[in-house]
Amino acid sequence: MDRYGGVTPTAPPLTGPALFDQSWRDLFFLHWAVDPAAVAPFMPRGVRPDVFDGVTYVGLVPFRMVDAGLGQHHATPYFGSFLECNVRLYSVDEAGRHGVVFRSLEATRSFTSMAARWGYRLPYTWANMHVRQRGDHWWWRSDRRYPLGGGSMRLEAQTGEEIEPTDLEVFVTARWGLHHEAFGATWWTPNEHDPWVLQATKVAELRQDLVAQAGIVVADQPTLRPLYSPGVYTAFGFPQRIA
Repeated sequence: MDRYGGVTPTAPPLTGPALFDQSWRDLFFLHWAVDPAAVAPFMPRGVRPDVFDGVTYVGLVPFRMVDAGLGQHHATPYFGSFLECNVRLYSVDEAGRHGVVFRSLEATRSFTSMAARWGYRLPYTWANMHVRQRGDHWWWRSDRRYPLGGGSMRLEAQTGEEIEPTDLEVFVTARWGLHHEAFGATWWTPNEHDPWVLQATKVAELRQDLVAQAGIVVADQPTLRPLYSPGVYTAFGFPQRIA
C-alpha cells in the first residue's frame, strides 16, 4: 500500500476561491479501529470506508472553533466561535479523494448548529459544552440538548511532547475534505490548512456515548494513541457534486 494509506501529509491547494474559513484550536484526536463493513452503511452514495492495512477508524474530536465566516478573513461575530465535538469516519471516493464523513457534530451555538444542519445538511446537534485548562491538563464536558435522546462526553487529558506522527496517525489526521449527502446528491468539499503539529496525550478519564449514538460500537478507551494539536487555520472550497 502507499505510505500514509494514500493520503498526503500536506494539503492540495484549493483550485478556486474559498467558500468559508475558520480556525480549529486545541483539538484532541481519539480513535478506535473498526471493521469497514460495520461503517459502510453510513457512507454516502459513491463513497466507501477508507482503510489502512484493512482496517478503518472512527474518530472523536473535541475542539474550539474560532472565527468561522464566509469567504476568507470575514469572521462572523459571536456565531462563528464555539465549542465543537464531532464523531467522524474516514472515506474515499472513486476519484481517490480521501476525506471524512461526519456522523455527528456537537456545537454550543444553537443558531449555527441548526443552520448547518438544515442548510448544509450536516448532522450538527446543539449541546452544552465546557472546556477547562490548567497548564497541560484539560477537562472537556458535553451534553446534547437537541435533538434529544442522549449524547454526552467527559474527557480529562494531559498533553505531552510534540511527536513525529506515524503513517497511521497521518492517515487519520491529514484529511483534506469531507463527503456528505445533501439534496439527493453526494458532495465533496475540499479544505486546505498547514500540516498538523501533534503532541502525545494521556487520557486520565473518558466517558462518552457519542460514538454509540452514531451507531458504532467501540471499546471504552481509544485503540490508537490519543493526540493533541494546538490547531490550524483552514479554508474550504466550494462543494463539488460527485454522485
